Amino acid sequence: MQREHTDVNVKPRERFLVLDTATTVMAAALMNGRELLGESNVYGERNHSVHVITELERLLSEEGLTRDDVDGIAVGIGPGSYTGIRIAVTAAKTLAWAWGVPVTSISTLHALAWGGWNRGVAIQEQEGKSESVSESPAGVKAADWIVPVLDARRGQVYTGLFAVNTVNGTDSPQRLEPDAIRLMSTWTEDLLQRLETLPSEERPAAIWLVGETAIHAESAERLRAWSELHIVPYELEGKWVGRLGADKLLRQEHDELHTLVPNYTQLAEAEANLLRQR
Repeated sequence: MQREHTDVNVKPRERFLVLDTATTVMAAALMNGRELLGESNVYGERNHSVHVITELERLLSEEGLTRDDVDGIAVGIGPGSYTGIRIAVTAAKTLAWAWGVPVTSISTLHALAWGGWNRGVAIQEQEGKSESVSESPAGVKAADWIVPVLDARRGQVYTGLFAVNTVNGTDSPQRLEPDAIRLMSTWTEDLLQRLETLPSEERPAAIWLVGETAIHAESAERLRAWSELHIVPYELEGKWVGRLGADKLLRQEHDELHTLVPNYTQLAEAEANLLRQR
């Protein structure tokens, strides 16, 4: 049988599996580059370990693909549920090693921020509401802030701070503060101080609190003094985990397989002391 000649100009395959089990949703996606081929959102934190492999296999089979077609794996490393994070990281590392493909880590909060902001914008568009926009004297639109939150109990949240360009919302949000577990009251105060010190033209036109917002919305209300505040209850979706993971894999940002670990985070010493005094 005559072999077909390989065209050296053909772009290599870019099919990626992406997985996150740090929240109550097991969010997974199959990507072809930045194109979403399929996603899975399975609810029930206690059962994530039961569904991981079967859902990944289902995503592949529905597209007529096998493990040999996978070119990389991205995994959410938290912060979030201790048990949940370990499930995804262990599965991703095992599959990457067995299949001989690269693995990369993504922030659960980064994906939550991106998806929550998009959900909020979509809701506003459906309701016909136009968002106010602040501009600098040079006419440059200020970026929105996104504050993703996952409840960590006892007044604590897993959270971070991101900025998103409202002109080009197709780009993933840019990080302003690292992921951490923080007391929500202290975190709100930190954000207020940051807003107060910013020049008026650099303050966000809107702040989006997204994720597990119900318990912590009252604390965040203080932010309305400086900016328009949108509170968006939101659960993680595979498509945003997928886009974030695909972006890193396409940039060839890979993690060392044996040193990839979950991001459990911990309270700063001052906050931990405050919590112990309660």
